[in-house]
Amino acid sequence: MYNYLSKITIWLIVVLFLSSCDLVTTREAEEPEQSRSSYIIATTSDQLFTNMRNSFSEKVEVDYMSSFVDSSFLALPYIFNPASGAEYKYNILTEWDLDAEEIYFRNLINAVGDDQNITLSLELISNSISSQSESRTYNYIIRLPSIDEGISEIYEGIAFFKVDLDANNQWVITEWTDTQVGSNPTWSELKGRFYIF
Repeated sequence: MYNYLSKITIWLIVVLFLSSCDLVTTREAEEPEQSRSSYIIATTSDQLFTNMRNSFSEKVEVDYMSSFVDSSFLALPYIFNPASGAEYKYNILTEWDLDAEEIYFRNLINAVGDDQNITLSLELISNSISSQSESRTYNYIIRLPSIDEGISEIYEGIAFFKVDLDANNQWVITEWTDTQVGSNPTWSELKGRFYIF
């Protein structure tokens, strides 16, 4: 009798449990989260700079930082030479490193609304190729949406990049020299301004 009652009790508990919650019903499948990134592993130097352009338009920090040398895969330092005069406005530019690149870019994309665009235009002027490295010089224009009254919307100049092939067979930026042309502020000034933003 005791065994019979315990079986009925267990059975009632199971029935009540199953009827009181939706454990055995299926739910609607959720749509997968759409990635905003069009990043492709930079097996060519052209792809490296396509990724850099896309990191601005898509506002993806990790893609931007993937453009730079990683000491785990290539034993070269990252060197940034700011445009003449920019380091007087922004002292941090004299000690610029990869951490500073990350901070400036994060601050920049966070300052721009989700529905606003940043565009980076790169026009190749010259390049020189060897088997493991390449030198590239670009005219650049960066266009920002209106963020703040004191922040320019156009940055332009000439950027010289030294890029190298790392142990993962990916092209990465190891050296960058910025030069001012015309009267608009340079990329160096954009970096300095948004590092402290």
